[in-house]
Amino acid sequence: MYQVVRKLFFTDCKCAEDASSKTYQELFDKLDTNKDGKVDVSELKAGLAAMRIKTAAGAAQKIISSGDQDKDDGLDFNEFTKYLKEHEKKLRLTFKSLDKNNDGRVDFMEIKQSLADLGLDISKEEAEKILQSIDVDGTMTLDWNEWREHFLFNPATSLQEIIRYWKHSTVLDIGDSLAIPDEFTEEEKTTGLWWKQLSAGAMAGAVSRTGTAPLDRMKVFMQVHASKSNKISLVGGFKQMLKEGGLTSLWRGNGINVLKIAPETAIKFMAYEQYKKLLASEPGKVKTRERFMAGSLAGATAQTAIYPMEVMKTRLTLRKTGQYSGMFDCVKKILKKEGVKAFYKGYIPNILGIIPYAGIDLALYESLKNLWLSRYAKDTANPGILVLLGCGTISSTCGQLASYPLALIRTRMQAQASIEGSEQLSMNLMVKKIVEKEGFFGLYRGILPNFMKVIPAVSISYVVYEYMRSGLGIQK
Repeated sequence: MYQVVRKLFFTDCKCAEDASSKTYQELFDKLDTNKDGKVDVSELKAGLAAMRIKTAAGAAQKIISSGDQDKDDGLDFNEFTKYLKEHEKKLRLTFKSLDKNNDGRVDFMEIKQSLADLGLDISKEEAEKILQSIDVDGTMTLDWNEWREHFLFNPATSLQEIIRYWKHSTVLDIGDSLAIPDEFTEEEKTTGLWWKQLSAGAMAGAVSRTGTAPLDRMKVFMQVHASKSNKISLVGGFKQMLKEGGLTSLWRGNGINVLKIAPETAIKFMAYEQYKKLLASEPGKVKTRERFMAGSLAGATAQTAIYPMEVMKTRLTLRKTGQYSGMFDCVKKILKKEGVKAFYKGYIPNILGIIPYAGIDLALYESLKNLWLSRYAKDTANPGILVLLGCGTISSTCGQLASYPLALIRTRMQAQASIEGSEQLSMNLMVKKIVEKEGFFGLYRGILPNFMKVIPAVSISYVVYEYMRSGLGIQK
């Protein structure tokens, strides 16, 4: 059946502009299995599967939604024809943008160059792998018919959309905000899609942090109070919290932790765009190392601006019942007792922690992506959501592991003034004291609850993000 459709539809003489009604009619008739004069999602899925045409998850629904002008959950012949003609025109433009030397064929170097123009550096092997997933005749070049055949029933119409699934998205909120910001294409910026993506990510982060707040509080509690002489187990720590403040005490500090997402995301995004322009060796092209530098500087800028909220989060998380009546009372008491400088305690280890976190996160994600492409990408370069979530989770967790000692030092410095009898130590002296008394692993107090919250945090943030995308009208 697939070969019949190829002969019927993917021939040199039948381009998008001059395809006859008969050709479209025959294809429509094959898909319209119940002969009700329209093709719905289930018929499109079944028809494409029967023709052995591979599509991405949700592609059939997106095609129907895009072409369904009368909103009857199906495409009649006119809607079907109009969708295919318009879609082919967009695919033709994308193919022409790839075909740098205008010879009517695309090779792996042209794919590599086109992706580099969009800020995605890939190796020769990766480019060849992408080419092989589309190349039908084995020539290691693509002509227009091969390109059209591969993407005709794929809703992606631009190169940006086609590579979007390999962007390293920061939607996976595991509680720390040190990751390099999302990349947005020029199309996303001009259409306003970027703020919808950021809003969806912020909401996902808020729900995820709220869902894992008890584990986050336990992490902070162990970072500050646990030691060789004061061992705190996971169960013992929760019992202590419940006894002291009841069930709601497990969410202490969550309000400010959620509240700081919006300003931090906005500042980081705006700073990142400016730093990319300043650091780019060529206008409009950002290499991986430049992206790392821009991301790290943007993270430092955002952290500097919202750092007082980080200090408040630690103080509110560790507070005892009745110590503060709320956020404003916390600010007032800190200012009165310790002055403005208290809001920047632990700032240096916090800023230093950005470099190992962002660097390892980005480098490991790229390595995992390359490993998947080289070993497992056979029929398609699309990894699927489980691979993406896996790569993102592993790279973020390893980044967090590398920067954890600095995070512990930061938290202790933020909290030390609020603990009775605690010495006011500098970063160097605190590291020295912890290593002398507790050994190297003393710098990893609280790592267990921190790792325990990774999988639920990733799962919650992804599910909420997808719901938000749908609610905000962001097409998959």
